[in-house]
Amino acid sequence: MAALVRKTLREYRRALIGWTVGMCAFFGMYISIWASMKDDPQTLSAQALAKYPGALRDLMGGLADIGTGVGFLQTVAYQLLGPMLFVMAASVLGNRAIAVPEEAGTLELTVTLPIDRRRLVLDRWIGLALGVLAVAVVTFAVIVAAASGAGMGVPFGRLLAAHTGMFLLVMFFGTLAVCVGAATGRKQVGLAVVGVWAVAGYVVETLGRNVDAIAWLRWLSPFHYYLDGRPLYQGWPVGDYLVLLGATAVLLMTAVLSFERRDVGV
Repeated sequence: MAALVRKTLREYRRALIGWTVGMCAFFGMYISIWASMKDDPQTLSAQALAKYPGALRDLMGGLADIGTGVGFLQTVAYQLLGPMLFVMAASVLGNRAIAVPEEAGTLELTVTLPIDRRRLVLDRWIGLALGVLAVAVVTFAVIVAAASGAGMGVPFGRLLAAHTGMFLLVMFFGTLAVCVGAATGRKQVGLAVVGVWAVAGYVVETLGRNVDAIAWLRWLSPFHYYLDGRPLYQGWPVGDYLVLLGATAVLLMTAVLSFERRDVGV
């Protein structure tokens, strides 16, 4: 493993541990609630539908089948809160790849070393990808164990498909943070771009299913390629996942080209 990749992982270590522990606690706590509710799924579904108005219900994924194991898991882990927490973690880490050290003045020292700028961006991104992958693997193990213990009855393959989709979604936004940081060198800009695109993309994808005026915007939302294939219900949406991979690759190439052509610290 390249020295810069190892250095990146060391820098991320505390943040990765913190995010992993927090997300595992979040998933484990919410999934454990299912054990006390599964004996009366009809009541749970009726209460959920009555509690949220139409638009908010759409944002939460519809909630029509929250009384089932797969529906409950989709709602609490894979619909809104889980992905958004993970996106937040990846965006913070992605921002620390270029923008944070540049604003701190430490990146200028790095680029004076005999390190190719392209290699620098790629190695920092690889460190991000390995860190996010580690969080994904640990949280997946927790979800599988918690879902099995709660008797949700969701097949392992579909859990893997859904978690893989969440990982790809998160890597898109993490790479977006790297890209904006490489192009601007400003951490606040990177966080703002990721935050706006993530929130707007989720709203467009969920509400756009029932609002014709914004339906066409769903194709611009990364969440469309994560949620539309319903991996927890139907398995692997290979085409959608390839789109997320392709978009992430384009962002990474843009980050490399932007950083190569820009004066660091300016």
